This record gives sequence, C-alpha cells and structure tokens, in this order.
Amino acid sequence: MFSRLSPVRLVILVAIFCLLPLACNLGTTIGDEEAVENTESVDTTEEFETIPTEITESSIPTTESPIPPTQISPPEGLPTGLIQPEDLEYLGAFRLPETGDEYGWGYSGYAMTFYPEGDPNGPEDGFPGSLYILGHDQRQYISEISIPAPVVSNAKDVYELPTAGTLQPFADITGGMFGELEIPRAGLAYLPAQGSQTSGKLYFCWGQHFQFERVPSHGWSELDLSAPNPVGPWYLDGYTNYITNDYLFEIPEEWAAAYTPGLRLVTGRFRDGSWGGLGPTLLAIGPWNEGDPPAPNTTLERVVPLLLYGEPQPGNPEIGIQDDRRMELYSEPDEWSGGAWLTAGENSAMILAGTKAVGESWYGFSNGVVYPISGDPDETYPEVPPWPHDDRGWWSEEISAQIIFFDPSELGAVATGALKTWDPQPYATLVLDEYLYDPGFDYERYKRYLLGAVAFDRENGILYIVERLADEDRSLIHVFRVSS
Repeated sequence: MFSRLSPVRLVILVAIFCLLPLACNLGTTIGDEEAVENTESVDTTEEFETIPTEITESSIPTTESPIPPTQISPPEGLPTGLIQPEDLEYLGAFRLPETGDEYGWGYSGYAMTFYPEGDPNGPEDGFPGSLYILGHDQRQYISEISIPAPVVSNAKDVYELPTAGTLQPFADITGGMFGELEIPRAGLAYLPAQGSQTSGKLYFCWGQHFQFERVPSHGWSELDLSAPNPVGPWYLDGYTNYITNDYLFEIPEEWAAAYTPGLRLVTGRFRDGSWGGLGPTLLAIGPWNEGDPPAPNTTLERVVPLLLYGEPQPGNPEIGIQDDRRMELYSEPDEWSGGAWLTAGENSAMILAGTKAVGESWYGFSNGVVYPISGDPDETYPEVPPWPHDDRGWWSEEISAQIIFFDPSELGAVATGALKTWDPQPYATLVLDEYLYDPGFDYERYKRYLLGAVAFDRENGILYIVERLADEDRSLIHVFRVSS
C-alpha cells in the first residue's frame, strides 16, 4: 500500500499540476522508468507499493526568502558573455558501429564523454578525438569509437549517414562494483591527470531508478578498456543518490579556479516525480583531493552544490521541496539526461539536454489512465491497461527534445553563497525536434526519452548529443558547432 501523504505534500502536488499547462509554451516532456528490453513490459507495481512518500511539514527545511538573482559579473579572466541558442550550428549526425553482440548499441547512450587524444591515426576532417559511450542499458558496458565527419540527411535517412568505427570493444570499466541495476542511471567523464595523478582517467557514476538506501556511486578507471583497473565506489557527503548519479562532465579549469578550487567535475541527476527536487541538480566534486585513489566506500567530503531545487533531508532519500524553490516550467515527467559546460571565446554556458514534457501530464499509464497518488486507501485504483500501455509512471501528451542554458556566473554565485541553490534559472531554451530522426513516443519499443548523454570537444567547439532509439533500437549521434 501507499504511505499516506501529508497535507503539505498534497498542496505541493496540486500546485505542480496547476502549473503544468504553462509548460506547453516551452514544449516537451519525458517519462518515468524505461524498459530496456524490447521484448517484454516492465511490472513496477511492487516497487511503487513500497515507496516511502510521506513528507511531514517539519521535515521541509525553512530558510529565509531566496535572494533574487541579479546580474553577477564574473572574475577577471572568465568569459563575460553568454552562449545563445543561435550560436549552435547543426552539422549533421552519424551512426554507431555495427556489432554482432545482442547487447551492443541497442538501447544505448545514457553516458558519454569526449577524449581529445583518441584516434590519433584518424583522418584530419575537423573531428579529432574519440568518444567513450555506454552501450545497452542492461549490460552497462563502455566502448570507445572514432568520430566520422557528420552528414545532414534532409530525408532523415540513416543510411545516408557515416558510421563510426570501434577503437576499443565493449568492456565493464567498473569491475562489477555496482552489481545488477534495475532501470540504471550512469554518467561518464574524461579528465586529464589531476593532483598527483600521472595519467588521465575515466570518471564514472552509477545508480538506479529506486534507491531507498544511500549507497556509494562514483569511481574512476583507466582509459585502456582491456585493463580498466577501476577504483571506488565512493559516497558524496550529505547528498542522496537521487541527485548525484546520472550526468557527469568537466568544469573549465579557469572557472573552477575562481569558484571551486580543485573541483573539476560536475555530477548530478534529475529524477522525475520531484523526489530529487523540483529541477536538476549540479554538484562540484574532485575525488583526487581525497586520495590517489580514495579507498573504496570513502565519503567524499568536498562537495559544493551549484544547483539544487530543494534541500536535503537527513535520513530521507527524497529532497525536501517547496513550491517557491522550483525550476521554471518544471514538470514531473521531464528528463534531463546529459550536460556540458560550453565555452566559445568570451562566451560560456552550462547546458542540460533531455526530454521535456509537452501538454497535460499525469501519473499513471501512457494511454491516459490516471493512477491515484494521494495515498487515500478509499480511492479506486484502475486496472493495469494491456501492453504496450502497462508501464506505470509519469507521462505527458507529447515530448520534445530540448537544451536549457544556465549562466555560469550564477552557478558561481551559488558556490560562494551569494545565491541560493534554487535561485538560478535557465536563460534560454533550444528545441531540437527538427533534427531528430525518430521524434515522439514509441510505446511498443518503450521509447519515452528522446535524448541521452552529451559530450563537448572544448578545443574545437564541437558538441555531441545522443538521440536514443533513432536507428531502429540503436542511438544516433548529433553534432553541433558552438560559435563565439
């Protein structure tokens, strides 16, 4: 049975549903849990029946009123302007390699990072380096691929696109340290040698949709996938897994020196249904500062929040929320699945890419059947609809692929305490639907998320974005040039 919701929780849920129509103006959405096999549906009844949903009024922290965001000048030497949506030029797309492995690139692309030294023997076509990408959702292995020059197909024909080559075949870079995960989440980031390290590393984080108990989530491995020698996992001090273990990307060195000295990585997560707050979370970390490497199960104490639409509650996996601490146009079915810190000359932006809920949203089933969430035992619970509408979660009428842009100076003000973690808001949105090869829901293939991970080649200003389930069950990689 559901736990009984408090009046405060009910007020919050009602307020959220009342604001949902406003999201239509921006467009797009996302769902809840995703089945990763294309042959069977997912029964989530047991998990939802055991969700601890009650948040009492006393458990929601009270603080003074938020400081209104103001124009904040960055320190000398940092970019002073903002990258705008029109600064992203679409260059085309390319396909992932063919593999004979049933767990290859199907249902792939939830984690990705750019490696500037990869593929040194590749063609000089303006797209140097390589990409490390997460393969099939259920296997959770990483492969390194080359980057071909992308092609624009006006007919949206995948056979007109070039295909990447395999540089290193799939491998488990975690050594099985996270075990089997249900509805997994993952992040991946390359950084050159930090601190006393003698070589660059692949940093990773892993988790799953339901995590009632706090568990270690982060680690690093070597770049050689045949001998990854993983270390970890580690906890993040004071933060629940619902806001830590999805996207992972690099902070520019100059920005980190000014605001988060020694912390060069951003980690975070957006969890649908408000359990991770009323928007995405960003946390700055630097594991190398606390050991080379930190011992397994170490708690990383140097964690600086840059964005969090709510406040942690000690001993509770959920984030305490209040309606005045939300990201504008937030909707429960949203999914922000990848991020990058863009720089181009004197301009910069922190971006998150994902799937935005469009139109009416509800908790229940994809055919519009609503499932009660008040916790009232006298409510009537509907029958589970037949496949392919039997997957219960947060749904919306339509979905759209989008990028949202944040001002790095405002994130710096959060790091220094000048702004609250919920003060920064996106200053711009870029809708990517026109570039997609397979937009919209596909219930029979459990397609409810349009985008996956994001990677950025800072030296050449090239942005890579995963479109999931766009090449039959495989992902496509879309490519943009970021101009100053």
